[in-house]
Amino acid sequence: MPNEKVLIVDDEKLIRWSVRRQMEEWGYTALEAESGTGGLAQIRAEVPDLILLDVRLPDLSGIEVLREIKQNNLSIPVIMITGDPQLDDIKTAIKLGALDFVKKPLDFDELQISIANAIDRSRLRSERDNLRDEVKKRSGYHEVIGKSPRILELMNFVRKVAASEASTVLIQGESGTGKDLIANAIHYDSVRAEKPFVAINCSAIPETLMEAELFGHERGAFTDAKAQKKGLFEVADGGTLFLDEIGEMSIYLQAKLLRVLEDQTIRRIGGVKDIGVDVRVIAASNRDLEQGVRDATFRQDLFYRLSIIPIFIPPLRHRKEDILPLVEFFIDRYNYRFRKSIKGITQEARDLLLLYDWPGNVRELKNAVERAMILEDADFIRPTYLPIQVTGQPQAYENPVPVAVPEGAMTETAAMGSATAASWRALASGKMIPVLELPKQGTSLEEVERELVGLALKQTAGNQTHAARLLDISRDALRYKMKKFGFDSDSES
Repeated sequence: MPNEKVLIVDDEKLIRWSVRRQMEEWGYTALEAESGTGGLAQIRAEVPDLILLDVRLPDLSGIEVLREIKQNNLSIPVIMITGDPQLDDIKTAIKLGALDFVKKPLDFDELQISIANAIDRSRLRSERDNLRDEVKKRSGYHEVIGKSPRILELMNFVRKVAASEASTVLIQGESGTGKDLIANAIHYDSVRAEKPFVAINCSAIPETLMEAELFGHERGAFTDAKAQKKGLFEVADGGTLFLDEIGEMSIYLQAKLLRVLEDQTIRRIGGVKDIGVDVRVIAASNRDLEQGVRDATFRQDLFYRLSIIPIFIPPLRHRKEDILPLVEFFIDRYNYRFRKSIKGITQEARDLLLLYDWPGNVRELKNAVERAMILEDADFIRPTYLPIQVTGQPQAYENPVPVAVPEGAMTETAAMGSATAASWRALASGKMIPVLELPKQGTSLEEVERELVGLALKQTAGNQTHAARLLDISRDALRYKMKKFGFDSDSES
């Protein structure tokens, strides 16, 4: 049963009485006002869920009351009541935001349907607004965590950019610093927030498909173009297009992108007319685009066009004050996701996190916390479940399963005085024994590979086909490695 409050604003007492009785019978709570000023006072005292508003009132007209409601940004649904419907009144009321008109004498079946529809629409609008607010919360500044001077200065600048009319923004920073979060924050804090935010990773789409993705195509433009397709510029019209990893875009497409940015028009593949678009383009790259300009892999004119508003996100190692706030944020998130109640991290784990340089930046920290949250069964995260990169030593559950190699191969390796066999696979069938561990001083992967190639050739008496089979690679790949490591390529085939 409904329990919404409905305000009846009408100067006729009999109408208010009859409508009130019906409202209560339908399960609504009825409020009354006999004048326009009385109705506005009632709204200020107790905001109703719906208003039934007579067009003709003794002081203010219903149109004036409706205008006052909307000027105060109140989203209360309003149904107008009139005994003498005038076309001008109807047009004005609908333009101001009235949902419906009901004619006197009232048909209560019609009124009940109109009220139910209006309240349902209002409820859906409220749910939509709440969902949009939640999306903004998850996609905006709430996701950018930090208290360091660098991050606070950055976010202050980002707010200014979001409020501006800048049509292009360039975000640069190392992988994992959160360029996508900054792009989201710019969009959802701008006047474009109600319009689409469309993101594409320029390194994830083949060059042959990228043009159609960005600009769309007409039917029959190429073999598989069986229907017209809008490109992402059209989809993002009025909103924001986020071009992640812009440095991976081909020179050909860079030229087409520059034209779009200059003219604010696109042309679909196979099309003959230009289509106007209003899109803010946010580009991001973890590459040095200025170096790309010097290397002739990135257009200089496009770089200058994109970098009108440049944003650089500092790496996490340069703002270590943000590490612990980020950890707390991730713990809260994963407590909810994993249904856990981890309270924090131990002092030892805290010290290790602060000492580590985090080459993978915030993404690496996030993954480290997620991993620890999955494995930890105590109240606080301990070093036991932090990655080896952070702690500097493997944990018991991280020790790799020893890989076995032929006894003869191990003997040969031991005779060479090498401990690089920790990564070896079995090169032939036969008796298998555990491999040696890596030396404390470490070794290069290339040295391991060189020894494996040499061992395979020795074991097969130089037969390249058999050696390639032992190493599970092609013969061409083996010949390349032989040349790379300086082995005699005239060995038996």
